[in-house]
Amino acid sequence: MNLDDSAFLRACRRRPVPHTPVWYMRQAGRSLPEYLKVREGVPMLTACSTPDLIVEITLQPVRRYGVDAAIFFSDIVVPLKAIGVDLDIKPGVGPVVADPIRDAQGLDVLRPLEPADVSYVTEAIQALTGELGGTPLIGFAGAPFTLGSYLIEGGPSKNHDRTKAMMYGEPRLWHALMERLGDIVLEHLRIQIRAGASAIQLFDSWVGAVPEDDYREFVLPHTRRIFDGLADLDVPRIHFGVGTGELLGVLGEAGADVVGVDWRVPLDEAARRVGPGKALQGNLDPAILAAPWEVVERKAREVLRRGEAAEGHVFNLGHGVLPSTDPDQLKRLTDLVHEA
Repeated sequence: MNLDDSAFLRACRRRPVPHTPVWYMRQAGRSLPEYLKVREGVPMLTACSTPDLIVEITLQPVRRYGVDAAIFFSDIVVPLKAIGVDLDIKPGVGPVVADPIRDAQGLDVLRPLEPADVSYVTEAIQALTGELGGTPLIGFAGAPFTLGSYLIEGGPSKNHDRTKAMMYGEPRLWHALMERLGDIVLEHLRIQIRAGASAIQLFDSWVGAVPEDDYREFVLPHTRRIFDGLADLDVPRIHFGVGTGELLGVLGEAGADVVGVDWRVPLDEAARRVGPGKALQGNLDPAILAAPWEVVERKAREVLRRGEAAEGHVFNLGHGVLPSTDPDQLKRLTDLVHEA
């Protein structure tokens, strides 16, 4: 099958589809027994830099669920680690940065990313595109705001207080940090596309912490520069953040082709907020998968019904698959979306 004819890429481009395409954020890992088996005793960042493991883990959900797209197995901090930032992913915690960036001197660690820094990414993607055949591969990166928050806070944060203190109190330093991160993210995405990724997703996981006016001033220019910097490569660009219901309109302005919607805003309302000219992705609450199947089915059909308001719809969860999710529920859900 020609990749461009895949339901996923057609939906991203707002073209007619044979069925609503479906994939899941964090489908590669956490809840899959075969993933837990290959990851046993292997630290996350080691797994993310070992081509054989990347390929195997990326393919596992495609084999098991028959989803319409694979997403490259990696982590948003991989390019930062690759340029020498002293960080680690602590199980149960997340990314932890040894020397948080709190001043202009701290920016020195953020050198430009070179393809050689992430040669394992290129190697794994080239192997994957051979294995996947007609199934598209989604590459991804973390957006500057979210990466910046980890670097400033030193790890995950509930209130992003140090991040906001820099953003509001030292705007010149903030924009300098965002520019450096923007360069790294853009290059990381271009490397993935050049290696064979058919689409990309920019995760701005924590940007829901920012009100719309401040998003426009402190975040939008840097996000827009990334999406503009990918325009010549002609692959669908997806933009996703959590808690971004109030930002959906401005997320649509950032330049993506597809706006991801978390579970808090129904898709018909999201279509109204985002405006014309975009496809939508989402947005079943991942927690619903713990409920009995008849509940999952009812809620999934509601998502599909509301998704008809969008010019293109890629079915997904409103955030990542939870570790406790029964893989059989995801298999049934995939089949349901395809049949519906």
